Amino acid sequence: MKRGYSDSDSASLGPPHSRFRPNPEGDADFLEDESTKIYARKVADHYSARTNQTLEEREASPIIHLKKLNNWIKSVLIQLYARRGDAVVDLACGKGGDLIKWDKAKIGYYVGVDIAEGSIEDCRTRYNGDGDQNQRRKKFTFPARLICGDCFEVRLDKVLEDDVPFDIISCQFAMHYSWSTEARARRALANVSALLRPGGIFIGTMPDANVIIKKLREADGLEFGNSVYWIRFDEKFSEKKFKTSQPFGIQYKFHLEDAVDCPEWIVPFHVFKSLAEEYDLELVFKKNSHAFVEEYMKRGEYAELMRRLGALGDGKQDQSTLSEDEWEAAYLYMAFVLRKRGQSEQSRQSRSKGKMHILKEGIMYISSGIS
Repeated sequence: MKRGYSDSDSASLGPPHSRFRPNPEGDADFLEDESTKIYARKVADHYSARTNQTLEEREASPIIHLKKLNNWIKSVLIQLYARRGDAVVDLACGKGGDLIKWDKAKIGYYVGVDIAEGSIEDCRTRYNGDGDQNQRRKKFTFPARLICGDCFEVRLDKVLEDDVPFDIISCQFAMHYSWSTEARARRALANVSALLRPGGIFIGTMPDANVIIKKLREADGLEFGNSVYWIRFDEKFSEKKFKTSQPFGIQYKFHLEDAVDCPEWIVPFHVFKSLAEEYDLELVFKKNSHAFVEEYMKRGEYAELMRRLGALGDGKQDQSTLSEDEWEAAYLYMAFVLRKRGQSEQSRQSRSKGKMHILKEGIMYISSGIS
């Protein structure tokens, strides 16, 4: 292609293979290879190794305002779609950074899933309110369950068979890690579809493939960035061309100061949309982070939230806090919302596996044997 992956909805550009099958058993398309597992482990080790920061350390981060902006985007998504009493699955939940956001939405049940053992333990500590004095807070109002495992490899509907269906699934800044192979991408979307009730919502954020490829084409070489981030492609992409017939496994190295330093994968959105439709997930909207900010800052309650978070000054005249380099880094990302097809219905309220205090032994560890 001359201009990279387009946003075209042309069916001819979509992925091959079968029509919708809810999280099939023994499907050859879902087989993993060892190299993919190695990369997944690298990502897990990277996030496990990241230590919890104190408030002072967080405020000193060179990308503190970008982090606040990303938190604002996630908060807006949750406020737009979460309803009181909702049952939520947080895929790639990390250290539980969105727990407070879900608590403010007054959800009824939370399941966090992450591949990184260190992160899921930190999430447990945060949920229990056992952090240091700067992080102590009141107990959360919803019961929770934590699972350590690769949500892009394991069949989660088997693991959560006593809990389905769910009202909302969230995957923040992580869906692109499933795009290393078609098998992982399909498992990710099959899991989302199998866990959601008809009418249920899937919210997420991930890199914007069109922006990344555009910047690559504008760069002199195979690397571009600024003072807070850089992206580097391998020599095999020296021609800066990508085949629409091979939309999976397009890897690059991503470095974001004080946040990310690991391999990531391009997600052509038209392929993502087409694949999601195979699993009964239809697009509600997608917006680049810049467009997202422009639209929702027009609403008073979200402008006020931005002011309180401090990412864009007071959200009015004072726009000085987010640096130009951070704003450029924000342009690399997009937000999306999908809805599962079918007549909207309420999920069951009985959540026997959820706890108000999670012990170490209460974390469920799952492996690729569950598939």
